[in-house]
Amino acid sequence: MNTQPPPHPPLRVVQWATGNIGTRSLRAVLDHPRMTLAGVRVTGPDKAGRDAGELCGTGPTGVVTTTDPDEILRLRADCVLYMPRTTSHDELCALLASGANVVTTAGGFHHPASVDPALRAKVEEACGRGGTSLYATGSSPGFITEAVPLVLASVQRRLEKLTIHEYADLSRRNSPGLLFDVMGFGGTPDGAFDEGRLAHVRSGFGPSLRLVADALGLPLDSVEARGRLGTAARTTGIAAGVLRAGTVAAQRITLSGRRAGRTLLEFDATWYCTTDLDVDWDLRPTGWHLTVDGDTPLDIDMRFPVPLERLAAVSPGYTAHRAVNAVPAVCAAAPGIRTTVDLPLFTADLG
Repeated sequence: MNTQPPPHPPLRVVQWATGNIGTRSLRAVLDHPRMTLAGVRVTGPDKAGRDAGELCGTGPTGVVTTTDPDEILRLRADCVLYMPRTTSHDELCALLASGANVVTTAGGFHHPASVDPALRAKVEEACGRGGTSLYATGSSPGFITEAVPLVLASVQRRLEKLTIHEYADLSRRNSPGLLFDVMGFGGTPDGAFDEGRLAHVRSGFGPSLRLVADALGLPLDSVEARGRLGTAARTTGIAAGVLRAGTVAAQRITLSGRRAGRTLLEFDATWYCTTDLDVDWDLRPTGWHLTVDGDTPLDIDMRFPVPLERLAAVSPGYTAHRAVNAVPAVCAAAPGIRTTVDLPLFTADLG
């Protein structure tokens, strides 16, 4: 006599947006043994009306892409992987109110107490109407700023300081528009770090630091950001073009979570286009380095064992796969804005 419980029906998942991250998560949904693709929302007319498999390099799926958000709402999917460049709060609330849980890599909801109160109330109301949950995650912020620090803190009884160092070697990144026009590499330093970039990092990563601090019972008094620039010691060629001697070739942004007059949690991001700099910085390969000072000290390197030329093809998975793996836990969670602290530990279901 078979006493095994009947298998759960596969979760019906929608992919919303198909950029670098969205394309990778779309492929992961199609490969997932416990999920079925219910629909795909695209924004460009060149992607509309096509089989979803065309967009991610798989065989035909029978699911045709659409630009119509109402068509997605009518699907009543179990979950939507929401990954546009910018978040529309009206779209988000409509999805949640329709009965679709949402996992997003667009950020903004890592720490509910940091969300604007009016927006938080609007989202929570939509979750209540739909009986749904919203979870924001990714690789950074997300995996490295929440999941990993919480695990490392689990062996501590006294924590003095936890620091997350993020390194990105951009020398082989052939994206002149991003590096030179957006990030400001190759420019002449004027002595002041761009306040807009500091604000962007503070709003993107500060909520993660606050979430971890709250989970430790050590809420932060403030989150402070500072930036530093390093210039090229000599003219050098990179994949995106030429860096002249004396121009910006490295940037470091440090986000400090302060409590009782000292730094408790710190996120330190270093992006560089050459190691030949006029500043003496510790420049490590692309990846993360974490240190924990306390009664159980730790020093951990997490590197991406991929040649820089291939990194752009591999790196989207670090963000997309965590979002896909979170779907079952989010669908099972209580309605509302959920965080890494709220959800049980989730892993890949590899079938």
